[in-house]
Amino acid sequence: MSLIFFGTGVFAIPALRALADQVSLVITQPDRPSGRGMRLTPSPIKLLALELGLPVETPERSRAPEWVEKFESLAPDALLVASYGQILSQRVLDSARCGGINLHGSILPKYRGAAPIQRCILNGDLESGITLMQMDKGMDTGDVIEISRTPIGRDETYGELQDRLAIIAAEMAVEWMPRILKGDYSRIPQNGEFATHAPKIEKSEAELHVENAAKQEYDRFRAFTPEPGAFLRTASGVMRLSGARLSELQGEPGTVLSTSPLTIAFANGAIELLEVQPEGKKRMTGKDFANGARLRSGSRLV
Repeated sequence: MSLIFFGTGVFAIPALRALADQVSLVITQPDRPSGRGMRLTPSPIKLLALELGLPVETPERSRAPEWVEKFESLAPDALLVASYGQILSQRVLDSARCGGINLHGSILPKYRGAAPIQRCILNGDLESGITLMQMDKGMDTGDVIEISRTPIGRDETYGELQDRLAIIAAEMAVEWMPRILKGDYSRIPQNGEFATHAPKIEKSEAELHVENAAKQEYDRFRAFTPEPGAFLRTASGVMRLSGARLSELQGEPGTVLSTSPLTIAFANGAIELLEVQPEGKKRMTGKDFANGARLRSGSRLV
C-alpha cells in the first residue's frame, strides 16, 4: 500500500499514526502565525510527520501544476485525507489509482464543510460520526463508503468529541483502506436534498449571551471549548470560560444565583462557571473569582 496523506489538524493525528508505515508522503498546510508573538508554527500533522521520519511538504496550493505533477510522478495507490483544509482538484484526485478517500467528522450529507464537529454540538445534536467517503472535486459531496455513528455526551465538549471521533476515523482507515485498494467496497451517492453546511468558525460566535436559553448557551460553551474558547462579557471585562455545567436554578438573566459554585442566570435556566479567566488575570475557579470580586447571590455579573 502506497498512500499520500493529506492532513493538518489534530483530528488527523491518529489516522496518520495508524498508517504511517504505508505513507510515502505527507501533505499539510504551510506554517501559520500563532500565539501572542504570532510566530510561524507548524501544523500538528507536520510535527507528527517529522517525529515519524516521514517526508512532509507544505504547499500553499496543492492544486498548483508543479504539485499535481509531483503527485502523478509518485503514482500512489490512494490519497488519504483528514482535516486538511484545502479542496483537492479532480486532477489531484486522479493522480492516485484509487483516488482520494476522506475521513470526515460528520454523518454526511449533514455538516459538509470546515467545522462539522463544532456545528453539531452548537446545534444540540445527540449523535455524530465519521463518514468514510470517496472524494470528488466538490466540498464533501462524494460517494459514501461507510458511516460510523456515536452518541454525543450531554456534557461533551468539542475537544473531547473530536478526540473520540479521531480514534474512530483511524480505526475505519485501518479496516477499510486494504479493501478499497482491492476494489472490495461499494459506494452510495449522497442525497444533496438533506445536505447542510458547516462553515468555518468565527471567534465572535463563541460569546455567550445571558438573554438566550441556558441550554442553548451551554451548547455554545461546549462547541467552542477548547477552541476558539467560549467567553462572557461582564461588567469587569471579558471572562473566558474553560469549565462550565448546566444548572437547574432560575433567576433574572445576568445575576449571580450562587457563589459556590459560581452560578449565573440565563433565560430558562442557569450555568455554573466552574473555571474562568477574568480579563488580565490567570485562570481560576469560579468560586475563587466570586470570592475575590466579593460577589453575592443577587449581584449582577453581566
